[in-house]
Amino acid sequence: MIRVTVWNEYLHEKNEPAVAAVYPRGIHNAIADFLNEDANIKAGTATLEEPEHGLTQEVLDNTDVLIWWGHMGHARVSDEIVERVYQRVLNGMGLICLHSAHFSKIFKRITGTRCSLRWRDIHENERIWTIDPTHPIAQGVPPYFELEQEEMYGERFDIPTPDELIFLGWFRGGELFRSGITYRRGFGKIFYFQPGHEMYGNFYNENVQKIIRNAVYWAKSTFTCEPYFNGDAVPPPNAFVNEIDLEPHKEYGKR
Repeated sequence: MIRVTVWNEYLHEKNEPAVAAVYPRGIHNAIADFLNEDANIKAGTATLEEPEHGLTQEVLDNTDVLIWWGHMGHARVSDEIVERVYQRVLNGMGLICLHSAHFSKIFKRITGTRCSLRWRDIHENERIWTIDPTHPIAQGVPPYFELEQEEMYGERFDIPTPDELIFLGWFRGGELFRSGITYRRGFGKIFYFQPGHEMYGNFYNENVQKIIRNAVYWAKSTFTCEPYFNGDAVPPPNAFVNEIDLEPHKEYGKR
C-alpha cells in the first residue's frame, strides 16, 4: 500500500466562488479521490490552515509520497514545516509538486534556484508532448494530448538541469515549457508537473490523472534500510582484530 498525503493551500476554493464551482471539495480532495480508486494507494489530505499545515511529524513519517499544490499562500508556509518536509524527502519520501508549486518554498529548497518563469493566463490550449515514453511516469500516456484551457508557463524556467525530462508543453503563442521533470535529492524522488491551474479543472483530465498516479508509484522509495548518517560508521563484526593477533611482517630481503 502506498501512503499518499495530498497537500493544498485550500484558499482559492474558500474565497473564490468560481474556483469552488470547479473544485467543490477542494483540489486536494479531487486528487485524493481519483488516487483512492487505485486499490494500492491510500490517499489522505492536509491543508494550509490546519495546525502545522496538517504536516505533523507523525503525518510525514507515515507518508510515502507527498503531493503539493500551492499558489497564493506560498509565503504563509512555515519555514519549520518546509524543513521538516525537506528532511523527509532526503530520507526517502517522494514529492510531487503540481502547477504553481514551482514557486513554493519546498520546491525552491529542493532546487536551490529562483524557479521563476514566464506566464500568461488567457484561457488558451496546451499540447503536452511525451518526450520520454520509456519512463514509468509516462506509462500508458499517448505521444501527446490536449488541454483545452491552461495557464501558459514558458521558458526560461529557472531551475537546475533536471535529472529527466519526460513531458514538454507547447502553447498557442509558440512557447515551450519543461512540463514534466524529475530530480533526486538524498534518498527521495521528486517530480514536477506543470498543468493544474485552479480555474480549469484539469485534475479531472484522464491523462493528467494517469500521469499523477504513475508518478506516485515511481516516487515511492524502494529504500528499506535506515539512511546512513554522518558518524554512523559501525563496522561489521570482526572487521578489526587486536594488534596482538597481527603477524609481524616478514623480511624478504632487498628488492
